Amino acid sequence: MKTILITGGAGFIGSNLVEYLVEKYPNNHFVNLDMLTYAGNLENLKSIENANNYTFIKGNICDRTLVESIFTKFKIEGVMHLAAESHVDNSITNPDVFIETNVKGTFTLLDVAYKFWMEKPFTYKKEFKNSRFLHVSTDEVYGTLGKTGLFTEQTPYAPNSPYSASKASSDMIVRSYFHTYGMNTVITNCSNNYGPKQHDEKLIPTVIRKALSGEIIPIYGDGSNIRDWLYVLDHCKGINLAFRKGISGEVYNIGGKNEQNNNYIAQRICELLDGIQPLEKGSYKDQINYVEDRAGHDFRYAIDASKIENNLGWKAAENFDSGILKTVEWYFNKYKNK
Repeated sequence: MKTILITGGAGFIGSNLVEYLVEKYPNNHFVNLDMLTYAGNLENLKSIENANNYTFIKGNICDRTLVESIFTKFKIEGVMHLAAESHVDNSITNPDVFIETNVKGTFTLLDVAYKFWMEKPFTYKKEFKNSRFLHVSTDEVYGTLGKTGLFTEQTPYAPNSPYSASKASSDMIVRSYFHTYGMNTVITNCSNNYGPKQHDEKLIPTVIRKALSGEIIPIYGDGSNIRDWLYVLDHCKGINLAFRKGISGEVYNIGGKNEQNNNYIAQRICELLDGIQPLEKGSYKDQINYVEDRAGHDFRYAIDASKIENNLGWKAAENFDSGILKTVEWYFNKYKNK
């Protein structure tokens, strides 16, 4: 049974990915290494916690001794690396944590994998000849866009926050292990994910939670910031495709082709809630309020996903209308009794 290590598998994207993989590949064993910081939650994995092909380990990706013991005990043959500090606001307040986890943690995983899988540069041990390291990154490494254009895999890196700088750094370390040591690596860069199991601090859960509790719904600046929204399960399927079929050393951008600004997101959520649980008077839109914008936030992100679509056959199953309805219904059921 092939054993794959998934880091950060109790987080938003990670838990959706682990659940998808454990159910899809019963003949693979998946080891989930997660520190369970504020963003990790084992409740996200209730559906598969007792699965025969799943093991959870609480620990830090920077702990080299632990990582080495996991590789040895489980004979890890592949890594899907998602563990990361990822909230821009937090990176502005505490950048050191982002450098430690995102840069040092990625290096630790790569270096342990290299020494476990390979005899020397460009020479894999026979039993690990098909081993691969997939690193999940973000479109924020590319910086910001104007009103037109899309990020491609050739877009120069221009990170603008400590978070995106730490992710760009980790991408470069992965790249170096491919070019210097011949390690079988793949990098994916995704646009803004949304869907079930996201942390309460993020935009869409915040809008839903605040609306249902009767609080002010805070929108930064004038609400004109634009993001390309990608339904989380579509992203997980893209990660899996890149891991299994991607070309070694390549980068694949995964985007939803769903550009929306924050005003539209908030208003659309309120419209859906107006239909699901109408207020006695008025609309949830009346709770929208604009607050001072945050430092280090880019105006627009949008991804050209044509490479993974054309080369690997990936296609997003959800458009924004279908994805946001599923998302609002999921969070409504989570928050309605709180």
